[in-house]
Amino acid sequence: MKTLQSLNTGQRVNMIERLRIPFTLTKTQIFVLLGLFLLSTYSLFIGQHVSGSLSDLLSNLLSGTLFDPLQSVVIWQWRAPRICAAIFIGGALGVSGAIFQSLVKNPLGSPDITGFNVGAFTGVLLTMAFIGVHFWLVVIGAIGGGLFAAMLVYLFAYRDGMSGFRLIIVGIAVSAMLSAFNMWLSLSVSLETAMTAALWSVGSLNGITWAKLIPISLFLGILLVFSAMLVTRMKLLEMGDDLAAALGVSVHKTRLLLMLIGVCLTAAPTAITGPIAFISLAAPQIAKRLNLSKQNSKKCSLFSAALVGAFLLVTADYLAQYALPETKFPVGLVTISLGGVYLVYLISNESKN
Repeated sequence: MKTLQSLNTGQRVNMIERLRIPFTLTKTQIFVLLGLFLLSTYSLFIGQHVSGSLSDLLSNLLSGTLFDPLQSVVIWQWRAPRICAAIFIGGALGVSGAIFQSLVKNPLGSPDITGFNVGAFTGVLLTMAFIGVHFWLVVIGAIGGGLFAAMLVYLFAYRDGMSGFRLIIVGIAVSAMLSAFNMWLSLSVSLETAMTAALWSVGSLNGITWAKLIPISLFLGILLVFSAMLVTRMKLLEMGDDLAAALGVSVHKTRLLLMLIGVCLTAAPTAITGPIAFISLAAPQIAKRLNLSKQNSKKCSLFSAALVGAFLLVTADYLAQYALPETKFPVGLVTISLGGVYLVYLISNESKN
């Protein structure tokens, strides 16, 4: 067997090239994309204040009347930014979960479990309490809080290397500590700030506007591009630090860079919606079990995780709005309810392996 040192340049390049897959959609990915498109379209055009049925919508389109002024406001100013936000945020959370699960090599290694989203919410609370509810300051506070939580977890979990299991345990402890601090801070601020924070803490897509969505979407888009550029290095890290280093990867630098991107992909959505659980935990695992990745059914590509994350959040938001007549729930309440069931299944399944 050849040692790592005996790998020549040609062998290294060949091994790296095998990890680079041409971007072609699988049948399952096309099916999920179609489901996402149909559900988004249905959520956009059907429901209260809009045409009562699909046949009515088709009749309006065929007659050329389209929508009256009220329907146009409901569709393009209220629903469209909400659905687009669900797609972008769901995709970002899915990619963030895939990055952290790859780094710690454990399906429980997502921002939900390791406390990074709780840290982002801590940053939001501190900004609201001491500065005020200013959009970009809240975004900066969320990112700062998420990075602070990640730094704490990394410092306490690092012992001559990074153990995925140790990082998860430390992350749970840091999450509990920050949750207690968030509760104390909520009780210490003014009633108005506490009520705003309480609504924020549930996680909701209510009040999303184009003015908020467009800059955040651009920021998330840049992060997703950077994450796509690091896919090859991430896959090499999955093969082990020694092999990745032998193939020319700066292990610690790459890991920190991926953690930075993953935290920002969690913190930025938290700044505008509040913490939305379950998506980053479940999306990569569901994508893997659906065999969405063309290269290896045991691994999950970032695109597959983003696709499933977007579909999950759009579905959860639809259920939050229309599952019970005359009752609308915050989308975070739906995701955390489903996430609790999924987490029990995931832990029991891991214990059997």
